[in-house]
Amino acid sequence: MSGLTFPTLKGANGNRLGQARSWLTPLNQHWAGVGLLALVNLYLLVQMGLLWHAASGYSADAMAQQRIELKTAELAAEPLRGLDAKLARATEEADSFYAKRLPASYSEVAGELGTLTKGHGVRLTRVAYAPGTVLTGSKGELREVRMDSSLSGDYRPLVQFINSLERDKMFFLITSVTFTGQESGTVNLRLSLRTYLRGGTGEDAPMAGDEAAKEPAAGATTQAASTGGPGR
Repeated sequence: MSGLTFPTLKGANGNRLGQARSWLTPLNQHWAGVGLLALVNLYLLVQMGLLWHAASGYSADAMAQQRIELKTAELAAEPLRGLDAKLARATEEADSFYAKRLPASYSEVAGELGTLTKGHGVRLTRVAYAPGTVLTGSKGELREVRMDSSLSGDYRPLVQFINSLERDKMFFLITSVTFTGQESGTVNLRLSLRTYLRGGTGEDAPMAGDEAAKEPAAGATTQAASTGGPGR
């Protein structure tokens, strides 16, 4: 039995070996290489397609972001367009304001206060002037002037005086109004206000006092601190 088995196995192995050798011919190896190369190329094409799709989506998002940033920059730059012309116009308006509404001396301030009080029948019993900070770099180097004044009169004329003070051609900034008392129908107020002297004037502030100052002549320096109303 053993003699019959070995020749049979030997014959089967020989057939298989022969079939393997028949497949391993140069032509078959060539086609196998072509197939493998095709599979590799197909894989690469698929990967390239995926990358291209991802890149397209990223490019669209990037372009949209760039458009948003460009629009934002345009909106931010809009107020700056024509800035030179705006600055020139603002400078002209500021120069006009300084020339028309800001006094050049303390005497002008005292004279204007006297004119207003007389026009409304209000008594200005005292004004104390306090020079403030010089605004360096401004045209003519404006000097702040602070005034602390005492007023008396009927309620209605006082209200009209304060309204006219706010609307006067000379610039006055009212910082506080304090009721200090009432005697026989006459109301007493304490008024704090400010203005600015143009031209960097070196004129000294008037001294505080109880006497009423008359409106000074042109070029004269005011020495008193108060301007009297009617009957003073």
